Amino acid sequence: MTNSTTLAGTDLLTWRRQQLARGGAAADLDWLIDLAGGVRWTSLQRLLLDPARTVALQQSLEVLSELWQRHLEENVPLQHLAGLCPWRDLLLESSPAALIPRQETELLVDLALNHFQSAPPRRWADLGTGSGAIAVSLVRAWPTALGHGVDLSADALRLAERNLQRCAPHNNCSLHLGSWWTPLRRWWGTLDLVISNPPYIPRSVVHGLDAVVRDHEPHLALSGGEDGLDAIRTVVDGAPTGLSPGGWLLLEHHHDQSGLVMQLMRDAGLVEVSAAADLEGTRRFALARNRSATT
Repeated sequence: MTNSTTLAGTDLLTWRRQQLARGGAAADLDWLIDLAGGVRWTSLQRLLLDPARTVALQQSLEVLSELWQRHLEENVPLQHLAGLCPWRDLLLESSPAALIPRQETELLVDLALNHFQSAPPRRWADLGTGSGAIAVSLVRAWPTALGHGVDLSADALRLAERNLQRCAPHNNCSLHLGSWWTPLRRWWGTLDLVISNPPYIPRSVVHGLDAVVRDHEPHLALSGGEDGLDAIRTVVDGAPTGLSPGGWLLLEHHHDQSGLVMQLMRDAGLVEVSAAADLEGTRRFALARNRSATT
């Protein structure tokens, strides 16, 4: 529930200076003012040039002050404080139930769309769907394709369902509770695309992550076991059976796992194995195809 209020621009700017004096980055505070307060970033920039303007806040300054304090003192992610996360062309609901969608994963969706430029897959699956970010993007791009989202967390699936209804209310995606390929057994051999951003951080590395991630993001979605590859092995090993003949598997992985993941794909009998880089040039994604019926 919002507590809408109108105030002078000078009052908002004075409040903003006071909050920044307590600590934190100006970009983060402006992000909070935008998503939790309802004052778009562009409007705030105009306000800096013309403080005489009035603004309408969706939350009172008192509420925003409390949210900022929680961010500073408890390292609560801004996305959780606002309950929203901008991602691609979407505004997703965010909560501690699932990993906050990252910018890198936007590129994973782009890879999928590029591989099916001529025609959408007949059936696809998002293994470890979490917030449903990938699934939402795919149903919006391919409204006639049959989609499936799988997650081991019931709370994450409820969040994914809300995001699907929020961003693609007439979607063609079913959600399934369970582990990786298992809930999709009846569709094994018919999945033209399986895409996954599984937990891939080595267990020892998880404990050294920034507090904003370590203390507030679900470890189920972070830790990939001793070497970070537990979930990836399961996904890759199930691909020859789960994918349709010639179907594609697209994976996101840790920044230093490219060679290992591609070798796992080759060992599983997948073909056309390749890597793709993130915006910084780091090989972050692995792609492979199931053998066709004639090979």
